[in-house]
Amino acid sequence: MRWRGNRRSSNIDNRRGQRMSGLSGAGGSGLIRLLPAVFKLLGFKGTLILIVGVVGFAAFTGNLQTLLSVIGMSAGPTSVQSEPYQETAAEKEQVDFVSVVLADTEDTWTALFKARDLTYQQPKLVLFRNAVQSACGLGQSAMGPFYCPADQQVYIDLSFYDQLKNQFKAPGDFAQAYVIAHEVGHHVQTLLGISQKVHSQRSRLSEVEGNKLSVKQELQADCFAGVWAHHADKERQLLEAGDIEEGLRAASAIGDDTLQKQSRGYVSPDSFTHGSSQQRVGWFTIGFESGDPDRCNTFQN
Repeated sequence: MRWRGNRRSSNIDNRRGQRMSGLSGAGGSGLIRLLPAVFKLLGFKGTLILIVGVVGFAAFTGNLQTLLSVIGMSAGPTSVQSEPYQETAAEKEQVDFVSVVLADTEDTWTALFKARDLTYQQPKLVLFRNAVQSACGLGQSAMGPFYCPADQQVYIDLSFYDQLKNQFKAPGDFAQAYVIAHEVGHHVQTLLGISQKVHSQRSRLSEVEGNKLSVKQELQADCFAGVWAHHADKERQLLEAGDIEEGLRAASAIGDDTLQKQSRGYVSPDSFTHGSSQQRVGWFTIGFESGDPDRCNTFQN
C-alpha cells in the first residue's frame, strides 16, 4: 500500500501503557456468590429477569467475557494502572500505518454519508496490550480486534497482526488494513441503525437462527470494507499490485469453516457467526468492485 506520507487520524487512543490489576476469578465477587441474596430479594421471577437481562447485554455487545465476569466465572479488572509505554521503531511504524488507514476510512465514509445527506461520526481506535476495559466489558487480546457499539470505538492489540501473519498465513499491509476496515464497517452499521435492528431480531430467534443473522451482519461489514478499498484505490491510489489478493487471503483465513476445521477438525455450519471463507471473500469482492454501500445488503439473502 502507498500509505506513507498520507494523513494520520487524530482519533487514536493509545492505551498500551495500561495494566489491569486486582483481578478476581471464579471465587470472586460475581453474581454467583450473590445469587442467594438476590433470590431472596427478588424472588424466582425477578432473579430470572435479571439473568435474562445480563445474557441479553452480552449478546448485544458480542462480548461473552462481560457475562462471565459479571457472574464470577472469569476474571475482571478492579483497577487500571498506567505506565509509560516504550515502543520499538517497528511498533511506531505500525501505529503510523494504523492511523493512516483509519484516516482513509474517515475520508471515505464521510463522503459517502454526505452524499446521502447524513453525517458520519468518526470512531476512535483504541490500541491496547493484553487486556482493555471497554463499555462492552473486558476485552482481551485472545478475542482479536473488536468493535464496541456502546462506546462506538474499535479496539485492537497490534500483536494480532503477528497472529494474522504467522498463524493464519495472511501477511501484508493490506491484510492488516482489511481488519481495521471490517471493524469500521461495524461502526457504519451502528450509525445506520442496522446493529440495533439485528440485536432486536436476534432476541426473538433461536440460537441457530440468531447465528445466521450474525453471519449476515459480519458479511455486510466485509462488504463495507470492500467499499472502503474501492474508494481508497480509485480516489487516492493507495493500493498496489497484490494488495487485493492480500485482503482476500485474510478474509478467507478467518472464515468460520477454515477456523473450525483447524481447531476441531470438522465444520459445523449452524454454529457459524462470521461466515464461511467463500462468503467473506465474495462479499468483500462485491463491495470492492461496486464501491456502493447499497450493494452490501446481505440481509436479502
